[in-house]
Parts: sequence; structure tokens; C-alpha cells
Amino acid sequence: MLPGGLLVLGVFIITTLELANDIQNALRRLMFAVEKSINRKRLWNFTEEEVSERVTLHICASTKKIFCRSYDIHDPKSSARPADWKYQNGLSSSWLSLECTVHINIHIPLSATSVSYTLEKNTKNGLTRWAKQIENGVYLINGQVKDEDCDLLEGQKKYSRGNTQATGHSFDVRVLTPLLLNSDHRSTATVQICSGSVNLKGAVKCRAYIHNSKPKVKEAVQAVKRDIMNTVADRCEILFEDLLLNEIPEEKVMNSEKEFHILPRRVFVPLPGSTVMLCDYKFDDESAEEIRDHFMEMLDHTIQIEDVEIGEEINTVCVSSSVNSQASLDNTDDEQPKQPIKTTIVLKIQQNIGVIAAFTVAVLAAGISFHYFSD
Repeated sequence: MLPGGLLVLGVFIITTLELANDIQNALRRLMFAVEKSINRKRLWNFTEEEVSERVTLHICASTKKIFCRSYDIHDPKSSARPADWKYQNGLSSSWLSLECTVHINIHIPLSATSVSYTLEKNTKNGLTRWAKQIENGVYLINGQVKDEDCDLLEGQKKYSRGNTQATGHSFDVRVLTPLLLNSDHRSTATVQICSGSVNLKGAVKCRAYIHNSKPKVKEAVQAVKRDIMNTVADRCEILFEDLLLNEIPEEKVMNSEKEFHILPRRVFVPLPGSTVMLCDYKFDDESAEEIRDHFMEMLDHTIQIEDVEIGEEINTVCVSSSVNSQASLDNTDDEQPKQPIKTTIVLKIQQNIGVIAAFTVAVLAAGISFHYFSD
């Protein structure tokens, strides 16, 4: 539910004071379990500059006293350290938003030699390769390429007391991904035996947030990158879970010649008292009322249907068997798979063009010799 730039910082619980000592170990185990579950599907890694501490918060139901402790998530054996819990005014409304739409066309081969690899694991490996393109992309902020160490708000109008008024401000981001091959990069071709392929196609609506306290360009770009990778990975995971819940066996999906599925669509709702919007996903057979009820259950807050914002149009995933794996690389409709056959014929003619030329020269030479000797 968290867009780019927002992370789960810890867990909390509200109990009586008598359970304060007994609950700390449970909170610690829960915090590490949550972090492990989130890390399992991430396509990106934390940087060395980022804070690795997560917190546990215990609130006493009777006295309202707060017990806050922090742990280092990089050290599973780390001990609790006391931490201060302070309230700040206006913190939830001081966020800048960055929005972009990324058009994806990801082709993922399904290995036939690694039979132990599930459809989900094959897809995760393919998305990991695609994530490198997102990491190495060029990001235009409001149509400009900015140095990563520059202030994001550089050039914005300043108001009284020298503060930049940027609350609620939105930046338009465009992503330019590098070509798979270029003249400066040497690569070797590999041959892989595949049982099929998975194609992900569509336009992905991405949204990230960054706090407006002296934000840097690199922090904004990092938040957008992570949101792009998170939302694509989340949709694939939700689709696979939906296939299992509907009792569609993975073998049927893998062995079908070509099967199309609609990826869930991204929806946003505003976080009460904040400029930040949280996200969720819906399938086409889910109504707006169902999505609203789900948000209300998660946030414990009343949400109107008109507050639910659908992020983008329908995206598809195509799962093809080895029969149509070549056709699925560039085609999605029923008539276009004929194109690779024509391409194969052209390639064969090009490969044999030398033999045809030699045969033509030999025939011409024989004709000239026959004409010469007959004279």
C-alpha cells in the first residue's frame, strides 16, 4: 500500500502495562519477520547511507505511556536500544509528489532445464534483469536532467522567512531506459532451452513521495525507481496468488499454448490529514465499493467512492508455451504470430544468398563458354 519513498519503519501494539515485559520479545520477532517478508520480493537494495534501524512501539492502554525501542535490521542478533518518540506538527502534509507513467514490454523466457523453477521464480528472475534497466535509466524531472546532488526545489519561488512553498507540489518525471546493446558495451549471446515465455505489457502509473526538508535530486529519483520496481513486482505476485485461489494449476498455465491474464490495476486513496496517497490493486471483476471497503478496513477511516483514483488502463500478461514462445516476443493478437514465420524465411534466404550467387555465376560462365566454343 506504500508508494515510493515510504517504508515500513516498525510495528506497534497497545496493551496493558502488565504485559509490557512479555510483549517486547514478540514485537522484536514480529518486526524482523515483517522486514524479511518485505525484502523477499524487493528488486532493489538499500544504500549504505540509509538508516538501517527499525522501531517497536508499545503503548500502554491505561496510562498512555509509550515505550519505544530500535533495532538494527542488518543484525538479527541486535539488542534493543531505547529511542525517543516525539510528535511534530505539519509533518504529514510536508511531502512532495513525483508522478510518471512507464510503458513496459518485458519478455521473460521460462527455462526448460530448471524444472524446479516455478512460474513465480522464473518471473522474479526476469524482473531482476529488467530492474537493472530501470536502475540505469535517465530520469527527467519536469523535462530537465538535473545533477543528482542538486536541490530538488532549486529555482522554486521563495516566500516569507526564506522558505520554499512546495507543499502539495507535484513533479512530472519521465524515464529513458538504455538500449539492451550499445557500442560501448560488449556482450555474448547465450542459447537457452525454454518451455515458453511470459510477456508483461502496458503502461504503469507510478507515484512517489519525498519530504520537502531540503530534498536532493538523487533522493527523488531513488524513490521513483523503487516505486516502478515495486508496483510491477507486486502485480505479478497478486496475479499468481489469484490464480492459486481460483484453483488454476500452474502446470495448466505453463502448458497452455498461449494464455492471457489481466494484471491488477493500481488505485490510490488520500491518507487522512496528509497530501500522501496510499495505493492498492483491483481486478476488473472488483467493484469500486469493494476497493473502498478494503481501504476502510485497512485505515479504519471513512472513504468516499469518489476518493478512489484508478491509476492506469488495463495491462496484460501473456504466458506462452514453447509452440508460440517465439511469437510472444513482439505480438499479442491472434493474427500477428505469423510474422516470425515470414522472418524465418527471409533469414534463410539471406543465409543462402552466397550459394545462390555462386550458382548464378557458374551458369553464366557455362553459357559464355558454350557460346565461345560454338563460334
